[in-house]
Formats: sequence, structure tokens, C-alpha cells
Amino acid sequence: MTARAPLTEPLSEFLTIRDWLRFAVSEMHRHKVCFGQGTDNAWDDAVFLVLRSLDLPLDQLEPYLDARLLLTERQKLLHALHQRCELRTPTPYILSEAWQQGYRFEVSPSVLIPRSPIAELLVAELYPWIAAPDSVKRIADICTGSGCLAILAALHFPHALVDATDLSAAALTIAQQNIDDHAVAHRVTVYAGDMLQALPEGQAYDLIICNPPYVNQLSMMGLPAEFLHEPSMALAGGEDGMSLIKPLLADAAKKLNPEGHLLLEIGHERPHFDHAFPHLSPLWIDTLGTEQNLLLIRADQLSS
Repeated sequence: MTARAPLTEPLSEFLTIRDWLRFAVSEMHRHKVCFGQGTDNAWDDAVFLVLRSLDLPLDQLEPYLDARLLLTERQKLLHALHQRCELRTPTPYILSEAWQQGYRFEVSPSVLIPRSPIAELLVAELYPWIAAPDSVKRIADICTGSGCLAILAALHFPHALVDATDLSAAALTIAQQNIDDHAVAHRVTVYAGDMLQALPEGQAYDLIICNPPYVNQLSMMGLPAEFLHEPSMALAGGEDGMSLIKPLLADAAKKLNPEGHLLLEIGHERPHFDHAFPHLSPLWIDTLGTEQNLLLIRADQLSS
């Protein structure tokens, strides 16, 4: 197989943002880069990479399309494309930021790139499954990573206090930065430790949300190169993907109020979930981009 040529096109040939967007899309296709870490196609990824590398707003592409770039800006874009196409670095890591539901979050390779469909449900205040959002007073976010879900929970359940846990000290540093950036430090508290065990003793919750490591062992072995940049401890769920979900479900009822709920993401692992928990009949919730990736379980189901 012939080795791919490096990005060596003369910088003088690509003068405008329009030029660089076209070039970026072509390079992504030529190098067969993988998407799915915040974007799902080459055009959206290219727009994200080019505009944010130039500190331009993501929602104002048209006015800038024919803007000519300084040589230093073109060099910056060429370097970013090298990282994206040659090194297979996910675009959020190149930019040190990810966007979800219109909110910006700081990211680094120490945290999973925000993309959980749980975010969509939080922004909608879990309607219609939680009839009175104002009644939600305490929320726990387990495996918080960047803190994105904890922050969205705080922003959209304004009467709730949120406790967020993670085993990674590096992840909690990023989470705290994001919490401060979104001005919710008075309502979101981070705790270092293993899942539910890190939560304050004796505290009960109206809602527990969790996007745990759930990728099964066989799938982990086949992950595209882009996903290998993410921390494996945030992805790997053991042989059947249920290694962390089993203790979570075993203990969650003890941390929930009687009318509380557990909102859990399991990706494409429903067959493994059904096999591991045949006695459970959770509510499966679809979102705009996912089917049977999310489930909602009542406290009484878990306790029984």
C-alpha cells in the first residue's frame, strides 16, 4: 500500500476560510478519519476545527467564508489538520473544547469528550418523565468526567444541588474548571472516589445520572484510532460492558429517595444489559440521535 503523502500543499494556495474548509473536508475524507466524538461528518468537523482554531463563533460561518487569513493563521490551521488527519487526534482535544446543547466545555485527553445523549434529556428537564422539575432538590452525577452533565443538570434544574463524582483526579480538575466557568460552583460539588461510594454519607438523591464506562471488551479491541486518544478508564466496561453497571445498580437504591430515578447510558450494550439484568424492566428512552442507549429506572424497581 502506498503511504499517504503528508500535508505539504503550499500555504500560499489556501487563502480564505472557504479554501480551508474545502481542503479540510478533502483531507478528512482522504485520510478516512473517524467521527462520532461531537460531530458525525466531515463538514461539521471541518467547520468546528477551522472556525474555533481562528477564535470565530460557530454560529456565524457565512460572514467569514471569504475572509483572507494571515500566514500565521494558515500555519495554525495546517498544524491542526496534521493533528486531526495524520495523528487522528479528535478535534475537541486539538481545540481543548467541546460543545454540547449550545454550551462550551473545556476538555483534555484526561476526560471523555462530551457527547452523551443524557444532555438532551437534561436540557428538556426530563419531560415528561419528571412531572415537576422544581421538586428535584438533589442530583448525583456519577463518572462526571468533564462535569458537563452535572453542569447541565444544575442549569436546568435550578432548585437542585448537584454532587459529581469521579475516580480520576485529572478529570475532576477539568470538571471544576468547567463548573467555575459556568458559575455553578455554589450548587455543584465534586467528590473524588469510586462511583456511588464517593458521595456524602447519608445523602439521598431525587435523580442519579451516570454515563459509565460500558464498552465491552471485544468492542474495545476494535475502537478506531481517534477513540484511543480518550482515557480507557472512561470507556472500558469489562468483558460484557457491565463491570461498573452491576455494582451501580446494586447500590443505587440506597442512594435514591423513594420517588427517585436512575438515568443511565449504556450505548449499544442493551443485549448485554438484558442478559445481566433479566428481572429489570426499565423505561428505554430514545433521543434525536440514539435508540435504546438510555434507560430510566425507578428507585422501587432497584430496591425490589
